[in-house]
Amino acid sequence: MTSNTTPTIYRVAVPSPLRRLFDYLPPANTPHTLLPGVRVLISFGRRKLVGIIVGTTQQSSVSLSRLKPIDGVLDTEPLVPKKLFDLYKWAANYYQHPIGDALSSALPALLRKGEAIPEQTDTHWQLTEHGKGLPESALSRAPKQQQALNLLQQNDTVSKDEFKRRNLSSTVLRQLEQKGLITAVEVKQNTSCLNLEELLSEQPLTLYPEQQQALDNIELHGFNPYLLHGETGSGKTEVYLQAIEKILRYGKQALILIPEISLTPQTQRRFQVRFNCPIAVLHSGLTDRERTLAWDAARTGRAPIVLGTRSAIFTPLKSPGLLIVDEEHDSSFKQQDGFRYSARDLAVIRAHRESIPLILGSATPSLESLYNCEQGRYTKLMLNCRPGNAVQPRWQPVDIRKANLSSGYSRELIDAITETLAEGNQVLVFLNRRGFSPTLSCHECGWISNCHRCEARLTVHRSPNRLLCHHCEHLEPIPTNCPFCNSEKLQCIGQGTERSEETLEAMFPDTPIIRVDRDTTRRKQAMQAVVDQVNLGEPCILIGTQLLAKGHHFPNVTLVAILDADGGLFSPDFRAPEKMGQLITQVAGRAGRGEKPGTVILQSHHCDHPLIATLTHQDYSAFSKELIRERQLTQLPPYRHMALIRAEAVNSEAAIQFLNFVRQTTERLLPATNKTSYLGPLPAPMEKRSGRFRHQLSVICSERPTLQKMMAALCQELEQSQLAKRVRWSIDVDPQDMT
Repeated sequence: MTSNTTPTIYRVAVPSPLRRLFDYLPPANTPHTLLPGVRVLISFGRRKLVGIIVGTTQQSSVSLSRLKPIDGVLDTEPLVPKKLFDLYKWAANYYQHPIGDALSSALPALLRKGEAIPEQTDTHWQLTEHGKGLPESALSRAPKQQQALNLLQQNDTVSKDEFKRRNLSSTVLRQLEQKGLITAVEVKQNTSCLNLEELLSEQPLTLYPEQQQALDNIELHGFNPYLLHGETGSGKTEVYLQAIEKILRYGKQALILIPEISLTPQTQRRFQVRFNCPIAVLHSGLTDRERTLAWDAARTGRAPIVLGTRSAIFTPLKSPGLLIVDEEHDSSFKQQDGFRYSARDLAVIRAHRESIPLILGSATPSLESLYNCEQGRYTKLMLNCRPGNAVQPRWQPVDIRKANLSSGYSRELIDAITETLAEGNQVLVFLNRRGFSPTLSCHECGWISNCHRCEARLTVHRSPNRLLCHHCEHLEPIPTNCPFCNSEKLQCIGQGTERSEETLEAMFPDTPIIRVDRDTTRRKQAMQAVVDQVNLGEPCILIGTQLLAKGHHFPNVTLVAILDADGGLFSPDFRAPEKMGQLITQVAGRAGRGEKPGTVILQSHHCDHPLIATLTHQDYSAFSKELIRERQLTQLPPYRHMALIRAEAVNSEAAIQFLNFVRQTTERLLPATNKTSYLGPLPAPMEKRSGRFRHQLSVICSERPTLQKMMAALCQELEQSQLAKRVRWSIDVDPQDMT
C-alpha cells in the first residue's frame, strides 16, 4: 500500500454501552472488502472482543496512525440478509440503544462469543453387529422393540424423528441399546427438500363461515398487516395453520411468535401433528448450541416453520413468506431491560421491509392495534363465535363487600365449585399472586415483614418455608417471634396460590388440586405435565397465576373463578386497566371451550365500577372502546408517542439531580408546547428496588419523528455528562410498563 493510497476504514459495532461505531484498519492478508454483517475479532482497549462490520469509510475522526487493524475475520459472508441487518440497525436507533450491544444481542449466544455455527446433525440409530445377526421375530414378546428392530433391518440408519412418527418412544430405543442391539450415530443433516405431496400429516379442519371468510381475506403476497380479533376459543390457530399451509406450498417460510415459553410445547405439538416438515423452535429455555442450530435451520431454509418467543423476531429466514404474532397484546413481547425493543412492533417493520403479510392475533387486542385498524393501517378480521357447539361463557359477578369469605372464597363460589365437580367437570381458579401470603404481620405491635432492599413486602412461602422478595429475590427464614416486640402472634395476611391450594385441599379433600405458578413450573416439561394431566378429563381444580391465562385449551373446564379482579382499577400505570381487562377476558376464555357451556364467577369489591360492569355485561370490544375514549381525552398513547427516561442510584438525590438535568436538556432541545409535554422527575411507583432508588421522567409528543430526533440528541449529550456517570440511566421508547 503506497503512502498516497487511503486505506479502507471499517466501521465496527462493538458490544459496549457507547452509542457509536469504532474505526479499524483492514486485517492483514485480506484482499477482499468485508461486507456489513460479518463478525470480526478486534482489540478494544485491553480486551479482545467480537465486533460486527457495519460499513466502510475513507475518513476517520482518529488519525490513521492511531487506528488498530482488525485482528481476525470470523465469517466469509454476512450471517444475515441485508434487509434484516438493516432492521437490526433501525431497531437500535429507534429504541435509542447502543448499536454494538443491539446488534450483538440479536445473534445467538454462541455467535456472540465468536464461535462458528455448529454442524447440523441428526441422531440416527443403526444395528450393532449383534443386532444384525438376529432373525426378524427375535423380539416377538416385546412388540414395540420388534417393530423398531424390523425397521432397522430394512434401513441402514433410522432417524429419531422417524421412530417418533411411528410411535416408537425413546424408552424403546434405550431398551434395545441396553441389550447391545442398536447404537446411536450422528448423521450430517442435508438441506431437505419439502415434499409438498406429503406436507400434511393430518387433514385441516373444516372452517366455519367466519373462519373461512377471514382466511379468504388474507392476501399472502406483499405486505398486508391484519389484526385477527377472535373471541377466546374461536379458532384463530386453525386460521394460522391453513394460512401457513398456503405459504409452505409457495416455497416460503413462516415465522410465528408466541409470548411465553410455557406455550411452546403445546403449540409445537399442534404444528407437528399438522405438518410433516422440520420446525425450528427458539426460546431462552434451550442450550446455546440448540438455539444456534435452530437459528441456522431457519437461516438456511431447512426449517420451513420457525416458532419462537420475543427474540425470535431477529431470526433470519432464507425465504420469508409470513409473520404471525399470536396474543399480540401480551406485554411479554416488550423487552423490559437492556435492549428495550417490542417484538410485535418490529414484526410490523420487518414484514413491511420484506414485503410479506403479517397476522396479529388476539382475543383482547392492544389499544394500539385497534387504533391502527381505525386509522386504516391494519385490516381487521373478526371471529365472533366458537366452532361447533361451544359458546362463550356466562359471567356471574359476585360482590364481596361485607361478605363472609372463607379464606378468600365466597359462599356462591364454593357452591359453584361443588356443583361443577359433582357433574364431573373441571374448575380453574385464578389468583395472580404466587406464594402462601403476601404479608407477614405481628398481631401485637403491627410489625410487617418488609424487604430491606426494596419498597415491598416479603412474601411468605411454605414450600420451602421462607420469606422471599419477588422483586430482588432476597431470602430470609420465617421468624418464630416478632423482631420488634418478641410476640409469637405472627399472622399471614392475604392470599397467595400456595395458601389457596391449601384451602381448596381442605374444602375438597377427594379432588386433585393442581397449582400452576412460577414455583411449580420451573422444571423443564413441568407445564406440559400439567396440561397432560388436565387433558385426561378427570374432575380437578386448577389454581394458578397468569400462566394459566394464555392460550391453553382445557375442554373440560366449565367453571372459571377469578378471586380478586380489582388489581388494575387503581394503579398509577395508565395501562393497568387495559392489562386488567385483557387478563380477565383471557382467563375467562378458558371456560366452556368444549361441548359443555362455561361459567365465569368474578369476585370484586367494585362490581359496579364502569370498567368491571362493561366487561361482565358486554364484552372486550365495548371495554376497549371506553378505554380508547379515555386515552383520547388525556392524549396518551396511542394518540401520542411516549418515551420514558429512568434513573436509579444508591443515593436518591443523585437520580433526581440527573433527571432534573435531563428535563432542562430536553426542554432546550424540544420546548414544551401543545404538541409536547413533560412529566417528572417523579419517583417510580416502586421507588426503592434492589437497594437503589428509582425515578423517571416521561416525554409525550404528538409527532414520532420529532420525539426520535430529540431523544437521539439527548443521548449524545448524556454520554458526555458527569451527572450520568453517577447513576444507571436508560431510555424506554414506547414503554409498556410504567412501574
